Order: sequence, then C-alpha cells, then structure tokens
Amino acid sequence: MVDLSVGTPVDPTPAVVRAALVGAADAPGYPLTAGNSALRGAVQGWAADRLGCSAEVGVLPTIGSKELVAWLPTLLGLGPSDTVLFPELAYPTYDVGIRLAGAVGVRSDATVAAGPGRVAAIWVNSPSNPTGRVLGVAHLRKVVAWARERGAVVISDECYLELGWEVEPVSVLSDEVSDGNVTGLLAVHSLSKRSNLAGYRAGFVAGDPAIVGELLAVRKHAGMIVPEPVQAAMAAALGDVTHVTEQRDRYALRRVALREALVAAGFRIDHSEAGLYLWATRDEPCWDTVGWLADRGILVAPGAFYGPAGAHHVRVALTATDERVAAAVKRLTP
Repeated sequence: MVDLSVGTPVDPTPAVVRAALVGAADAPGYPLTAGNSALRGAVQGWAADRLGCSAEVGVLPTIGSKELVAWLPTLLGLGPSDTVLFPELAYPTYDVGIRLAGAVGVRSDATVAAGPGRVAAIWVNSPSNPTGRVLGVAHLRKVVAWARERGAVVISDECYLELGWEVEPVSVLSDEVSDGNVTGLLAVHSLSKRSNLAGYRAGFVAGDPAIVGELLAVRKHAGMIVPEPVQAAMAAALGDVTHVTEQRDRYALRRVALREALVAAGFRIDHSEAGLYLWATRDEPCWDTVGWLADRGILVAPGAFYGPAGAHHVRVALTATDERVAAAVKRLTP
C-alpha cells in the first residue's frame, strides 16, 4: 500500500536541529511556558523577516499546533453565547475545539455569516488543508476589517505558509494585511512540515501581545509547556533557511510526479496552489474514488472528512518517500 492519506513527514530531521536538541539535553529545571529568550527572539525575528510583520508580536510556544487548535477557544474563554466561524472545508480539529469550549461553530467562507450568538472568533486557513487554496491580501484585509468592527479575534492557521507553489502565501500578521497593527490577530504556526519536526511537537502562536499574554496566564497553570530541548531545536530550525529550501525541493518533485500521474489517470486537480496536498476529483462521490485508488494499492483521504463540500474530492498527500511516490505513479499510469 502506498499511503498518501496523512500529511506526516517522512524525510530526516535536519542535522542542525538535532544538534541543538542534543546540546540542550541537560535540562534539569522547569522550562519557561513563555519560551526561553532565544526562542522568543527567533520567532520575533522570523516574523519580521519571513512574514513581513513590523509590529512587536507576542510569542508563545505550543506542544505542536494541533493542541493549540483544539484548546484555543477554551483558552480564550469562549462558551455557549459565542459563535466561531471556520472554513467550509476545514481541518476537523477546528470543529472539535469549538465543541470542547461549548461554543457554536458555523462553517462559512463568508464573513457575513453568523450564528445565534456574537461572533467571537474567526478561523482562516491559508494555505488551506485540505484544498491548498491561498487567501490573498485583499481577502485577508476584508476579514480583519470585518472582525475588528465586531471585536472578534482572527485566528489564522498558517502551518503550510512556507510551501507556496503557484502563489506566495501571505500571513495575517503581514503589514500588507494588518497595516502594522496586530490587535485582535493571532497566527498559528508549526515546524512539523517546514522542518520535519512532527515528532518533536513544535509549534507556536504569535500576534496580539495582550491576547498572547492571556493565553500564557492560563497555559502556565495547565502545564502546557514545551520541553527545553525542543525549544532549543525550534530556535535552530527558525534560524536556518537551507534545510527549508532542500525540503521544498523534495516536495516540489513529488508534487509534479503525482499531479501529472493523477491528471493522466483522469483526475482534475482543484486549487492545490500551495501546501502538502493535491485536492483531486473525478466528479464522483469521494468514497468511490477512495475505493478506485485502494484497488490500485493507493490510500488517500476522502474529502468528506473535511466537510460536506468535499464530498466529491479526495486529498492526496505529498508526504511519502520518493520510492513510494514512484510506486503510486506507476500504479496510476494507464
């Protein structure tokens, strides 16, 4: 079986990152929930250089990005009187986190939508998981303006931002979007995909210092602390560009091979201009497509997992070794 169903990295963790982890292995004391000064500085520098953010941002390391996505509505103090908007096609944990908080979730790609209570927060995801769609500056500016008029927090999941193929993704923290004002804005990032650190559980949130301060106050008492050696590894990863370029090149080759094979096999690829997935369809129910591919020894994720709008698509991950990708291409070749 060629497993293209889950976006888990398979390539080596960069040597510079592993060396930093080992170098910080003697860590007898408790780590800082807020992150040590080296890590905070690395994130702030990266946000300025890579995201184009001139504002001073609050920074908070997280135990991977998934736990933050799941618990953020709770950490923000949301409840039954609050509505949270999230994309129509979305990573399932957005919905899970809203349910854990007891808030009301509304699937909508339009900011005019609303639920029974006040809109307290809006999730945006660019590049998107599963579709690979990228939201442009004009769209993000509209979301930010709409949210600020209503006192809502904009939470931007940007875990695939380093993997733009046909367009260059932009952060909600970018001056182009925020005009240098990060009030009410949070950006969620992960080093899992960028630096092959899924096994380290290394993520962070950056943005409005006041909101980040509130999150820190709760996380201190909840024991949500990133281990000191992992913090050192994160700082090293953010300070090195070489391994990011090398990994992008690997994914680019796999993307071209899989895309061409799928198209030749009768698939249409929608969106997919960034990220680690191809959003593919044969204009049939997604489970029929899953079965057709499984008959050929290829496992993919049904689009229905990500919302009703995905009922005729499948998500094909690029996260497989070159050998496994080559095997999938061979099996797809007529």
